[in-house]
Amino acid sequence: MGWEHLVNQSSPIGLTPLVLLCLMSVGTLYYVLYKVWVSSRERHHGRRFLNAFWQCRSVEDVRAVVSSQHAYGRLTQAALSAADQLSTAQSEQTAVALGSSDEFLLRALRQAIAEERLRSESGLTFLASVGSAAPFVGLFGTVWGIYHALLAIGAAGQSSLDKVAGPVGEALIMTGFGLAVALPAVLVYNAFVRRNRVFMATLDGFAHDLFALLATGFQPATGNK
Repeated sequence: MGWEHLVNQSSPIGLTPLVLLCLMSVGTLYYVLYKVWVSSRERHHGRRFLNAFWQCRSVEDVRAVVSSQHAYGRLTQAALSAADQLSTAQSEQTAVALGSSDEFLLRALRQAIAEERLRSESGLTFLASVGSAAPFVGLFGTVWGIYHALLAIGAAGQSSLDKVAGPVGEALIMTGFGLAVALPAVLVYNAFVRRNRVFMATLDGFAHDLFALLATGFQPATGNK
């Protein structure tokens, strides 16, 4: 009795939940490792950029330190691109059809923040699906296993407790496996949702500061913010 016997005596339909649960577990582990690596890299580059940004004395200084390797850099690039479009329109004495200069810059910042929110939330749907579906996938495997175990017991004509407990208990392994796959996915999902909420609030605050600096001009830096 155990995993080896469960696999050997299961039908293809009975093995399908086991394969799905294994894929869900591997997918969850991959997502966690990937997001931790990406978050660590972006946090490192973002911290360096912010330290350099608040030392800049002009837009040209910002262009020299900006990078697309992190969310702050991509947001700054979007703002600078919008500012360049406004400057070109003003130099050519053409009206900005989409509204005033401030509105145009705010739209560019909002669009960049929306893109960063989508980027940060990528993969969360998979984690939510694993957390909600894995227990039911395991339960289906248990039901199917118990069904075949009872058929085998009935065909053998032996219905004593020692003959029933082994196959039925073996089938219940799938329920435990489903819960073991779902629990880490739920915990990781909640952790990343909270992390994204805090990060987006910080990014939104930086966007307000960036808008104020581009709209009113840079002042000589007196230190980090």
